[in-house]
Amino acid sequence: MSAAASSRWRRLRRNPVGMIALAVVLIYVALAAGTLIVGAWCRDRAVPAPWEIEEPSCRYAPPSTRFLLGTDYRGRSVLARAAAGSATALQVGLISGAIAAVIGTFLGVWAGSRGGWRDNLVVWLYSTFASMPTLLFILAFALLVSRSFLSPELLRILRSLGGGDPGLLAVYVAIGLTGWVSLCRVVRAETMKLQRLPFVSAARVAGAGETAILFRHLLPNVFHLVIIYFTLNCAGAIMLEVIVSYLGFGVQSLPSWGIMISDGQERLWRGVWWELAGATGFMFLLVLALNLLGDALRDALDPR
Repeated sequence: MSAAASSRWRRLRRNPVGMIALAVVLIYVALAAGTLIVGAWCRDRAVPAPWEIEEPSCRYAPPSTRFLLGTDYRGRSVLARAAAGSATALQVGLISGAIAAVIGTFLGVWAGSRGGWRDNLVVWLYSTFASMPTLLFILAFALLVSRSFLSPELLRILRSLGGGDPGLLAVYVAIGLTGWVSLCRVVRAETMKLQRLPFVSAARVAGAGETAILFRHLLPNVFHLVIIYFTLNCAGAIMLEVIVSYLGFGVQSLPSWGIMISDGQERLWRGVWWELAGATGFMFLLVLALNLLGDALRDALDPR
């Protein structure tokens, strides 16, 4: 580990809230990984996954020692389904966050380092995307895919890319295509500032090409922003996925907190509160941990 990385890690370790948030995120990552492994194992053996096991005699069972968070309308464990929903949430957060990070970083550095018409083009692009109603764009894109408005062959490809659920891929792409604007703005401004610093001018005088300056001097000095915004974008993407799935346009066949909340609210008036509470609690804890981790990373990576 380099001296700079070691120093940043020490700063992060001195933040107890940040370390607790990191531990919570890692627990969710372990839950998601376990869900994917167990799900693949069950599919190979044609047996139901633990979160899909139905016990009709235990429908709407309240929390107990056997079912810690009760059961849903099909007698499935709410705790198992909420834990399995971590896989869907983190897949959406990580993949859509990565799409947004790549687009925002590339366009921000490209505009900030080149200027001229390139900068004007990028400013026009992110101003246009910023003016779009994000949720409506995501809903329209998810509706296009999940409601089979595409050709059967294209739908089959999307289903394979989305792990058997085309709605999941729609959420990936739609959130990724709308989540890059804030990062692009910040990276562009930081790149324009770096362009005027002496070490970049010295590199040009020494004969370094624009590509070398980009990868050796500009990208490493904006990467801390990418990490911070990636973490925060993950939290935003998870909440958007829950909203889209809650409205019925996102994930269809995989465990999702949005679907659980939608199912749970219909039976809330009957006193069946545990399904809604379980999904909301799992989502709240993960989003809170990601936001706190983003704040801690900002302090550790950019002390100024």
